[in-house]
Amino acid sequence: MKKFIIILAILFFSCQSNETEKLTVGIQPYGIFPEDKTDTISKTIADFYQIKTVILPAKELYKEAFTEVKSPRYRADKMINLQKKNKVESLDFVLGLTTKDISVTKKDKWGKIKTPTYKYADWGIMGLAYCPGNSCIVSTFRIQHPNLKTHFTRFKKVAVHEFGHNLGLPHCPDKTCVMTDAVESVKTIDNAKLALCGKCKAQLN
Repeated sequence: MKKFIIILAILFFSCQSNETEKLTVGIQPYGIFPEDKTDTISKTIADFYQIKTVILPAKELYKEAFTEVKSPRYRADKMINLQKKNKVESLDFVLGLTTKDISVTKKDKWGKIKTPTYKYADWGIMGLAYCPGNSCIVSTFRIQHPNLKTHFTRFKKVAVHEFGHNLGLPHCPDKTCVMTDAVESVKTIDNAKLALCGKCKAQLN
């Protein structure tokens, strides 16, 4: 009887330990962001990566990230940096969600702004993340589609892709893998699956 109680105690504390060690992602909606989309991404990230997610109260986009170089946008690089800086200790990651356009400066492999500079100094994107890191952001601005199912599928793929970077996954050469580089086209996202290829799965594990 004593042996049985000891085994149960070990199992109980083991389960508690695993729960406390589980990483947590804070899903951060910005502005008036649709609740159904916030819920969708929270569930998608939790199921896809087997990780805990919590939805944070909506807040306004950081004014420091606002730019009007080409059009009213928010700098994604500044956003993920500010998210990282303001992340509470109880969270391991922050995934920002916005309907606003976001942008970044595109650079070549030597770190120089791509030419023509006027085009790439402020380039509109769908999402951005540290790789690896604890902060990423996704925008619905450039993934619109008249078919709601297609729009939501794109949204989930971009979120899974960016958070994959946070976990250390680089861009994948497999065009069907969700970690493939969008190469400036939403069509690339449509052609990719909402799944990791075998190589990326192995790397994640």
